[in-house]
Amino acid sequence: MISVIIPTLNEASNLNNLLDRLGGQCAAEFIVVDGGSIDGTQGIAVAHKAHLLQTAPGRGRQLKTGASAANGDILWFLHADCRVGSGAFTAIDREMANHPDAPGGNFRLLFDGNDGFSRWLNGFYERIRARGFYYGDSGVFVRRKTYHQIGGIRVLALMEDYDFNRRLERIGGTRLITDPPLVTSSRRFEGRRKWAIISQWLIIHGLYYMGFPSAGLAWIYNSTRRRNIAPDRTMGAE
Repeated sequence: MISVIIPTLNEASNLNNLLDRLGGQCAAEFIVVDGGSIDGTQGIAVAHKAHLLQTAPGRGRQLKTGASAANGDILWFLHADCRVGSGAFTAIDREMANHPDAPGGNFRLLFDGNDGFSRWLNGFYERIRARGFYYGDSGVFVRRKTYHQIGGIRVLALMEDYDFNRRLERIGGTRLITDPPLVTSSRRFEGRRKWAIISQWLIIHGLYYMGFPSAGLAWIYNSTRRRNIAPDRTMGAE
């Protein structure tokens, strides 16, 4: 069985759409870990008969809480604002059955923005995945025994997904599902200048590898993001 773990914070409309799509694909365990929503997210989780857990906000904490409560042989971490294509559960089951030594994997990621930067991101994520780098928005899945073997999700203020994925990659043999792809929202980039987004990534990754505290990384991420929002709220499509 696959346990789907979804961290949320005010994701009512996105969560409703996601659970509607997933519920029609497969009988699975759905765990929604909410960080204090006030928009009806929790009620939507209950209405879809998902297992609702509540924690303090923080994606690392929420993912760790959900994984601890999961009963499935495979844990699948999803963001509430993603769109999962038909056949995703079957694809995970097939990859794990056909490759019994594979510890887990993720999906080919596409961004839904109709602009030049989103299209550039599609190619960029494909190139870095070929080198074993990916993030939590790509629908990471992992065998539960492997999850515990490598120490699980750490409660970090930022980069908890990257930290976990790097440990997963050290085992080797992770699988990439290309069909169906997973589509994620480009909303995090709206109103931000492209050069600012890229430079911020470089700074945060550099500091991460230097051992900079995750709380400091989160502060830089949030403050830089606010500072570099463009006045006209556009990204400047190419």
